[in-house]
Amino acid sequence: MKIVVLGAGAWGTALAVSAAANPLVHHALTLAARDARQVQALQQYRENTRYLPGIALPPRLSVHSLGEPGAGIDHLQALVQGADLVIVATPMAGLRAMLASLRGCSASVAWLCKGFEAAKPGAAYGLLAHEIQAEVAPGLRAGILSGPSFAQEVAKGAPTALVAASADASVREALVAAFHSPMLRVYANDDIAGVEVGGAVKNVLAIATGLCDGLNLGLNARAALITRGLAEMTRLGLALGGKSDTFMGLSGLGDLVLTATGDLSRNRQVGLALAKGQTLEEAVASLGHVAEGVYSARTVVQRAASVGVEMPIAQAVVGLLDGRLLAAQAVALLMGREPTAESIQA
Repeated sequence: MKIVVLGAGAWGTALAVSAAANPLVHHALTLAARDARQVQALQQYRENTRYLPGIALPPRLSVHSLGEPGAGIDHLQALVQGADLVIVATPMAGLRAMLASLRGCSASVAWLCKGFEAAKPGAAYGLLAHEIQAEVAPGLRAGILSGPSFAQEVAKGAPTALVAASADASVREALVAAFHSPMLRVYANDDIAGVEVGGAVKNVLAIATGLCDGLNLGLNARAALITRGLAEMTRLGLALGGKSDTFMGLSGLGDLVLTATGDLSRNRQVGLALAKGQTLEEAVASLGHVAEGVYSARTVVQRAASVGVEMPIAQAVVGLLDGRLLAAQAVALLMGREPTAESIQA
């Protein structure tokens, strides 16, 4: 297969490295970066020194320029011409523009970002990635690659399982063919809405779990938070057309457990930093990478409100991020809720 990865951050680079290093299938891999200096460094050192230091780029992985902003659609179309699969490895904020530029692309297209788009001026809520694609490039054969995965571990060849989700079987098949390997299992799923909701909400819940652990509230509290967070995720997912089984799988429970408890999680680190008394700005600046939960927390709550879904944990995280709640107040707010029966709906 000819595979083009658009975006050379940690996750885009890790997937490109994994596919290029597959001993069973020899794909033609291209990794494209926007920044000219990063392209030069990748080509010279054969390593992504900023995002994945110490990970060598396999010989079969070529590096090209994505073009500076304003380079035009023609440059991008030339880059993806003849590709079987195009991977969009931008943050959620850059997805709309990238998909618009890929309008008319004949290859299967899949994105890696997780979250809701920020609401447009005058809109009550933002969209999931597949909803953005339906607006700007409805003719694309598209989907998402998601699941519990830290970029560093995938790049190093550690055992990992992911989910390829799309309503189009050919896209699911392309993603499995591209990335399934002896150390990376890829499962197909047709529930793209459920997979995307899981990926969006787990980042918000990881901030809450980091806060819980940073305040030394104990393992009981962590278990309760993850479990009730899964209920919130499922409620929203079902309301947006997802399937209940999805939330008990890799892109639901699996991704939530990893992101909430793994110290490589940037969103968890934000919660830990806030528990120590750092400001949000200080916490984000210390990461050096994007923590999608910081930006998607508000959009998650907005979308939940639009469909009448209650998400008290996510709401508490938004209050904390907005500075309306202190860490102890957020905990007290959650623990002080009225008693209720345990269910997904409560």
